[in-house]
Amino acid sequence: MAIDPRELRQCLGHFTTGVTVITCNGEDGEPHGATVNAFTAVSLDPPLVLVSLDRRSRLCGLIDSRPFTVNVLESHQKDLALHFAGKPSQQVRWGPDSACGTPRLDGTLAHVACVPWRSYDGGDHVLYLGEVQEFLIHGGQPLLFHTGKFHHLGDDHSPLLWDDSVDGPGGVTFVAGSITGSS
Repeated sequence: MAIDPRELRQCLGHFTTGVTVITCNGEDGEPHGATVNAFTAVSLDPPLVLVSLDRRSRLCGLIDSRPFTVNVLESHQKDLALHFAGKPSQQVRWGPDSACGTPRLDGTLAHVACVPWRSYDGGDHVLYLGEVQEFLIHGGQPLLFHTGKFHHLGDDHSPLLWDDSVDGPGGVTFVAGSITGSS
């Protein structure tokens, strides 16, 4: 069965993601960036994250051997996302560089500064693993992407309690065939 790339993209677009802008310094020393929703946590030890970049993108060639920052966008930053997606529409406000010298956007939800760890062939994309050197959380609500459109969280912001879940953030310990919470 042949897979139609447009139909596959439409199907995959039903998975809601956050919106990030990946930034690094170019050969000219100037900051560069691209809007990316293919970002995920990989490991806590060592601390690793993954970004997937289209091989044809300018940024793909830039971060191959350079430190980079993942800037997690806040719900009001749709114009910033569009700016780095190729529709320049505003003056970009840069914050202070990260500890590893990478440019950071001002006013975002969070920053994750990384040094290159590994890269892998991902077909028409390259999968970059970055080792986290620094992270900052600024707070707020995330900008979301679903079915080709930007969205934000609804009114119900109460946290989900995972206390009774094996996958809960509090952790679970298996002891002699029983399950107990870890402290």
